[in-house]
Amino acid sequence: MPNIRKASRPFFLTASIALLGSCFLSSPSQVVASQQAEVEALLKQARADESQQNYLAAKRIYKKALRLAPNNAEVLKRLGVLYQTEMRFQVSIDLFQRVLSFHPDYPEVNFYLGVSYYGLHEFAAAIRSFRTELGTPRPQPHCRYYLALALESEGQISAAIAQLNQLVTENPKDADALYELARLHMNSSFEAIKQLKSLDPDSFQLHTLMGEVYLEEQNYPWAIKEYQAALKRRPDANGIHYAIGVAEWALKQYPSAWKEFQQALRESAEDPLTNLYLGDIAVHEGRFQEALPYLETAQKGQPRIMQVHLLLGQCYEALSELKRAQSELVLATQLDPISPRPHYILAQVYRRLHDAGKSRQELAQFEKLSGIQKEETLEKAQRDDQHQENSK
Repeated sequence: MPNIRKASRPFFLTASIALLGSCFLSSPSQVVASQQAEVEALLKQARADESQQNYLAAKRIYKKALRLAPNNAEVLKRLGVLYQTEMRFQVSIDLFQRVLSFHPDYPEVNFYLGVSYYGLHEFAAAIRSFRTELGTPRPQPHCRYYLALALESEGQISAAIAQLNQLVTENPKDADALYELARLHMNSSFEAIKQLKSLDPDSFQLHTLMGEVYLEEQNYPWAIKEYQAALKRRPDANGIHYAIGVAEWALKQYPSAWKEFQQALRESAEDPLTNLYLGDIAVHEGRFQEALPYLETAQKGQPRIMQVHLLLGQCYEALSELKRAQSELVLATQLDPISPRPHYILAQVYRRLHDAGKSRQELAQFEKLSGIQKEETLEKAQRDDQHQENSK
């Protein structure tokens, strides 16, 4: 009788070895998949803790995830960002550099590395990191802004302004970039003024610059004072009479403004803006025939300025050249569709042309646009009042 145990042993041994071998072959991939799933779950949990500002719990979870996957780039990055928010910049730098050692362009890591260097005032290193980030396929959206800040901190003002200009070109509504641009230009202006004062506190250049500053701020009396002081230093300087004229025109000091613009006209007879101001003053004073040559010269140089055509329309209406007035005023409404004034005068022109329908239509448009303008003015005043209240 055959020995069944002895005969069967090789079969069972072979089957066991085969089964054991299949287990060893499948285990690594199963283990890796299991670890990845667990790490993803931990990342999700840590993000939830961060959103609740429970940073201590998030940190514990990130460290737990690193024990499962010591070289997981996303875990290292998130933990580095967490340390960064705690102002532990060097610890975050070590973690970011660890990621970059095996994944040099991992998304956003070069940016966060630059932020940590920036926090340590290591601006040269920050600049290198930000530039590297900008060279990646999808740079962190705020990278160029922080690069500008780092360049400014290194004293590279022109380079900082160039970066901010690029940001504003890409997004004209980027308030942070616009603020930094304004601040840098303002600081540069203040520094230039300080240097001019140290050279000569009564110099032509300083008085002219201060005149421009006051004119921009709509502080017209002080602008006039500074420009007049500049003229005393350099009586033949071009452009000063025009600037004084603008300030006096804004103050409705029309007779003196007229004299200044006439002086400016001697410097540049075809200048469209000088001619426009002269035409405006002449219309304001009812000298319509005298205004026409100035306005026609202004039109040649600046045909797209609405005010030129509005004033021409007023002149032609006053001189009873109604068809020419109509033509100019229609063009004015096209150049500035939200301005009420051309519609009002156009309504008068149509009434004189015995076109009651169009006259009513233009008057209705005038009233509509005037209402919108009043609402916008009121809203702006309320915003300004609120801003002043918040500033107290």
